[in-house]
Amino acid sequence: MKSCRALLSGLLLVLGLSVPGRAQSPQTAVLRRALARATADTTRALLLADLSATFRYSRFDSVQYYAREGLALSRRIGYTKGEGRSLSRLALLQAERGNLPQALRTDLRALALHQAAHDAAGAARTLNQTGLLYQALDDYRPALAYYYRAKRLYEGISESDDSRVVSVLTNLGSTYVGRGQLDSATYFLNQAYELTNNSRNLHKSPWGNPMPYVLRELGLLAVAQGRTSAAIDYYRRSVQAARPENDQRSACRAYQYLAELYRDRGQTDSCIFYARRALQTGQTLPYVVGVVRTSRLLADAFGARQQRDSTLKYFLIQQTAEDSLYNPQRIKQLDAIGFAEQQRLQQLEDERAEYAARLRSYALWGGLGALALLVLGLGYYNRRQRLANAELQRLNAQVTHQSQELTNQRDRLAEMLQELRTAQQQLVLREKMASLGELMAGVAHEIQQPAQAIRNLAGVSEQLCQELRQELVKGPELQPADLELLDEMLLTLARHQAKINQHSQRAGGIVRGMLEYGGSQPAAKQPTDLNALAEDYLRLTYHDMRAKQRNFHAALLPRLDPAVGTVDVVRHDLGRVLISLFANAFYAVQERRQHINAAADDAAEYVPQVVLTTERTGPQQVRIVVRDNGLGIPAEAQPLVFERFFSTKPADEGPGLGLALSRDIVRSLGGTLTLHTEPGVFTELVVTLPVPAVAPVLM
Repeated sequence: MKSCRALLSGLLLVLGLSVPGRAQSPQTAVLRRALARATADTTRALLLADLSATFRYSRFDSVQYYAREGLALSRRIGYTKGEGRSLSRLALLQAERGNLPQALRTDLRALALHQAAHDAAGAARTLNQTGLLYQALDDYRPALAYYYRAKRLYEGISESDDSRVVSVLTNLGSTYVGRGQLDSATYFLNQAYELTNNSRNLHKSPWGNPMPYVLRELGLLAVAQGRTSAAIDYYRRSVQAARPENDQRSACRAYQYLAELYRDRGQTDSCIFYARRALQTGQTLPYVVGVVRTSRLLADAFGARQQRDSTLKYFLIQQTAEDSLYNPQRIKQLDAIGFAEQQRLQQLEDERAEYAARLRSYALWGGLGALALLVLGLGYYNRRQRLANAELQRLNAQVTHQSQELTNQRDRLAEMLQELRTAQQQLVLREKMASLGELMAGVAHEIQQPAQAIRNLAGVSEQLCQELRQELVKGPELQPADLELLDEMLLTLARHQAKINQHSQRAGGIVRGMLEYGGSQPAAKQPTDLNALAEDYLRLTYHDMRAKQRNFHAALLPRLDPAVGTVDVVRHDLGRVLISLFANAFYAVQERRQHINAAADDAAEYVPQVVLTTERTGPQQVRIVVRDNGLGIPAEAQPLVFERFFSTKPADEGPGLGLALSRDIVRSLGGTLTLHTEPGVFTELVVTLPVPAVAPVLM
């Protein structure tokens, strides 16, 4: 009876929320009118960032659209404050979709821009978001550190937005609930609740009314305190408060908490009811963390009932969502290493800038000294010129003779150069075919994943079709609940078909790329997603290396600038260069690992890393940087690295494409290839390519 009453109460709650409401925050229309009236570009950039925030929990496509608009405008006018705030909104979107590593990287970049622009409010918001990333991974210590930093910044702002302060207080309370420190959690959550009730400026904030979030976390605290009835009341009030703001994320979490509560009380029907509501809302956004947790609840509930079809269905949804999180614990550790490395590189960059300034000063004084010597030398030259004229006449005849000999040598060298070019073309073609064969292991590994996903989804789709046929046989006897179930099954089937199409396109793209790479005919430039191309070849080369050496491991750290966009290049030519650079990087870190093992050092302290960085360095220029922490290149070999047929590898390892040919290919694309290295520390190869100016992307 308790389960039936809970289901009836939940149904009334859901029906109350199903009435059509606004698809946006109440502040959306106000900000749009302000944007239409704004004349200054800096004001427009900030308004676009705020407008993006109003859609944060309801329409992720609108968050991305307005954030990218603001980012493009800020970069075009060189407005650091607007660029930092727009990047912070993009990081918020990446976190909600489950890409926690990329969200962390974007937050760190935004934080640097806030500090450069002295934007305390923007820095506090980004610190608060960064704490949420660690809290999502149940890593409470760094989360609390970020929240307290944000709180201190807000306390130093004279005219602060109460919704931001409430968010930090609620996050602190939620974190202490997770740590089991209920007294501290009660203190901060009660502060957040009182400020929300008494604030006079919440209706003016683009972040909206935080009451749904506060009520939901008070419910979680009540559960930890054993007050189940109070917790249910808080969760239901949270769902009701979310409706005016169209806060679908809060509604999803409230449904999830209700489902977990009923699961702990043994009321399976109510658990399944609210878990399905939470899953449906989470998939609509999509809110990946919520999808993982609610699909796990449903899989466990149906597994306990021995309903294998439903268990498999929700288990597959859970697996798909968990795969999109890319193993957050491990990636968080790698990103922490990358962040420390980024700070060290910034310090080195500052030292290099200071050194360059000193060199310019020395060069200036040297130039003045040379000018003085030149004045003195001119007098001496005039005296010596008369003596030299006679010698020049004698040498003139000798020069004429030598000129004829040089002309003959030039003709012979021209013939040799033509032969060398022909040999180079043949060498490039052979190396191209050899590298294509070596990449097959990586290609097979990359194709295996979408192929396996297609097989799994096809099997689940077949089971769904059988269930649909069984339901349709009922005919006129179908009840509203059956119709709802049929609708849910059809939606699931459609999502599976979309996933099958996505994975098949992924496999087809890999095959097309290899066909273009292996083509013998000259190819024209074509629009190419530079970030996707570089990351694909990074992973293909890594899997090929792993196929040859099963014990080989390295941390891949892609840092891809979204502003790079689409670039017109010859794909397979640039791909050959990238494969050569990645192969050299993997070889270097493997060699350093072997040296450490041979020297009986503590190999656990060394983490092989290969960093791929892309960035737009100007309106018409992009850079690709491949950096490894291998052995580096010895000082005596550095002047020779761009000479033809030179290689630091042993003869039996194979020279690969070679940096000389790689530089020729990059030059043919209108770019440059440069080397930076420190023996025993790192090697960095930088490819700079010219690109046309890219217009802002409208989503």
